[in-house]
Amino acid sequence: MAIEARSIDWVPETERHGRIWHQAPLWFLGNFQYFSIPIGFVGPSLGLSLGWTILAGILGILTGTVFMAFHAAQGPTLGLPQMIQSRAQFGYRGVIVPLFATAFTYLAFNVADQVLLGEGLNGAFGWNANLVAIVCTAGAALLAIYGHDWVHKIFRILLYISFPLMTVVTLGILFGAGGGGKPDHGSFVLVAFMAQFSAAAAYNITYAPYVSDYSRYLPRSTTNRSIIASVFFGASASAIWLIALGAWLAVSLGADDGLVGLMTAGNNVIDGLGDLAAFFSAAALAATMGMNAYGGALTVLTAVDSVRPINPTRRLRVITILGLAVFWFVIAKSISASAVSTVFTSLTLMLYLLVPWTATNLVDFFFVRRGHYAITDLFRVDGIYGAWGRRGLIAYGVGFLAEIPFMVLPDLGGWSYTGFMAKALDGVDIAWIVGLIVSGGVYWYLSRSLDVEREKQAEVSSRRELVAVS
Repeated sequence: MAIEARSIDWVPETERHGRIWHQAPLWFLGNFQYFSIPIGFVGPSLGLSLGWTILAGILGILTGTVFMAFHAAQGPTLGLPQMIQSRAQFGYRGVIVPLFATAFTYLAFNVADQVLLGEGLNGAFGWNANLVAIVCTAGAALLAIYGHDWVHKIFRILLYISFPLMTVVTLGILFGAGGGGKPDHGSFVLVAFMAQFSAAAAYNITYAPYVSDYSRYLPRSTTNRSIIASVFFGASASAIWLIALGAWLAVSLGADDGLVGLMTAGNNVIDGLGDLAAFFSAAALAATMGMNAYGGALTVLTAVDSVRPINPTRRLRVITILGLAVFWFVIAKSISASAVSTVFTSLTLMLYLLVPWTATNLVDFFFVRRGHYAITDLFRVDGIYGAWGRRGLIAYGVGFLAEIPFMVLPDLGGWSYTGFMAKALDGVDIAWIVGLIVSGGVYWYLSRSLDVEREKQAEVSSRRELVAVS
């Protein structure tokens, strides 16, 4: 397989070589790595017991994955990257607003990933954290450059290796061979429960901008039910597994680093098993950085194209990936916060920024336009979607503003924020739930005046143009 030729352009039916069975392994491994483990540390760090932490993690993952998985239906239907499709809601130029949130998400994930890998591999194996950061960044950039098919392939290979290792470690823990035994001093704390729930929900909601990027090579005949189910199972099963494992490592083993805790528990089960499990968990996280870099490049190119139309060549995609790699590397090296703090803060910020977009996008696709779009018009500033989509921009803005009184921002460089409604709720963070409801509701209300029938005529013309060039 060569370097991917496509960028932010439409994928013709003749090039739709994707397979539905590739989706579940991709998203399973996307969460079957070291980043997932520290998410299970959030509840215990705030006084939540093991059982309540696991329950909050399960509920959060199931909730977040619903929104993530439904975006997957857009890839086969349209053959487009996620954020190009968002021009239908926000306009050709207006899409820059959610693009900022999406670009922040990709970069924040890779910054947090680099911090986690540096701390984790240094603590587990004594490896130089700077060298780890350089190697992982370079490897992630290379994987992103080779693109869609190589991401799928590398993820499947790593899954075949890491799955049996993690299975043996987990079974060993369940049968009492993993060590641990520290008393559980936690209890039910509503603030801690909601923090764990939100962190878990954020984990998969923040995958939403990725999903159709990796399903756009599937045939148009792919059913919504099959792609949604594949992504939902893959992304939720592994995340629940490792968040629960992380909670056990934090409470019963007293671990304060997920990778070191995993290695310790695994080596207690079978000597050397923990070393292998930790290494391949870290390798999977490094590969996920490649996934983030790939999606990040598509997002940046979409943003540039929204200001000044570009020819989306392979060369331009490669240059963008290399630029992003340098950017996240420098930022990550400047961060002094602990890995768990970095993960929790990053997830919280990503959740606040992405929720108004995901609500608006899904309401548009499933309830307003019902999957009908004039694809060629998404690439024209004077197309039927216009330069600025007032409905989407208003819905996003109102939804984000509605979140502010309910926000609970964790420490960020010595600065934190708790909204007045969050204070009234004793610090319980429901801002993202408010954002979902408000943005989705506002967009649906404003879209009642949308002339969908006129757009369907443009869709017919668009299909003729696409047939002519494919």
